Amino acid sequence: MPKSLRNLLLPFSILYGGIIFVRNKLFDKNILRSATFDFPLICVGNLAVGGTGKTPMVEYLAGVLNKKYHVATLSRGYKRKTNGFMVADGETTDSDIGDEPMQIHQKFPGITVAVAEERVIGIPKLLFEKPETEVIILDDAFQHREVKAGLNILLTDCKRIYSNDLLLPAGNLRDVKSSSKRANIIVVTKCKADLNVNEKKEIIKELNPLKHQKIFFTKINYGNPYHLFSKEIFLWEDCHLLLVCGIANPRAIEDELKSKVSSVQLVRFKDHYNFHISDINDIKERFSKITERKKIILTTEKDAVRLLKFEKELKEFPVYVLPMNHEFLFEEEFDFQNMVTDFIQSFKMEGTRGKSLNS
Repeated sequence: MPKSLRNLLLPFSILYGGIIFVRNKLFDKNILRSATFDFPLICVGNLAVGGTGKTPMVEYLAGVLNKKYHVATLSRGYKRKTNGFMVADGETTDSDIGDEPMQIHQKFPGITVAVAEERVIGIPKLLFEKPETEVIILDDAFQHREVKAGLNILLTDCKRIYSNDLLLPAGNLRDVKSSSKRANIIVVTKCKADLNVNEKKEIIKELNPLKHQKIFFTKINYGNPYHLFSKEIFLWEDCHLLLVCGIANPRAIEDELKSKVSSVQLVRFKDHYNFHISDINDIKERFSKITERKKIILTTEKDAVRLLKFEKELKEFPVYVLPMNHEFLFEEEFDFQNMVTDFIQSFKMEGTRGKSLNS
């Protein structure tokens, strides 16, 4: 954003920040109440709008914890066409629960994936319907203070850490920087692979964490694409890509792919975009205009769940999905995992489990 425009928007950011600050103070002083649960709730969130890697972090946690515990995820179900509390099953679609929960449901069919606009209502319902649940991961719940999670994991993009950002609309922050004090763990995401120790120290100094807060660093790993329908793996060296993205920040993926393949053409849609048949026809037409022989249509995992319904229209086209995951830097992955599992183990899993306590 040009500096002149940002300066024009600053008064609106100050007004917005004042509203958020007052709201947070009302919660801090218990004038507005947060519900607490005698149960391990892990919140994954951020202070900014857009992609900091929340869903891949939820997937990472689900993959790690599912080996030891009965795991559930609970999110709002953004842009779904249903209302109220819902648990995903074999008949569920992205229209029922939203694209990101559907992505998790497809990757981890053995865990409980639930959605509810009001998490304070959704948590007891989830525990009632799935009493075997031992830990709930709350996706994108850092700002939703009606529920107080026991472990808060705050993500921030390495290229735009929250301490250097501004509030909306002049910047990307949807919450005040002081809210970071509620985090137990801060994860700096999307770091370059060769981030060195001195750069790490500078970022930690800039974030200025509290004594109890631990900071970790991750980079994004992109795996080999798999076919949208057959799941067949594709080796993409010397390939030409038509990249179809309906995510917050496709430029990061585009830049990464340019170093791996011969060429990339980006077809960009807004975040959580609901594809229409006209969009599919446009994608097919753009793809046909790429003259090179080795070419594919590539999309993200989040977009893929919204493209599955077009199997009839796309089955003859090489549509592949790009998997991505967090990789911890500086050999600190086990430290992160231990902090999470120690938190879960600190709970006694019998007696008052799941009882809501207003504080």
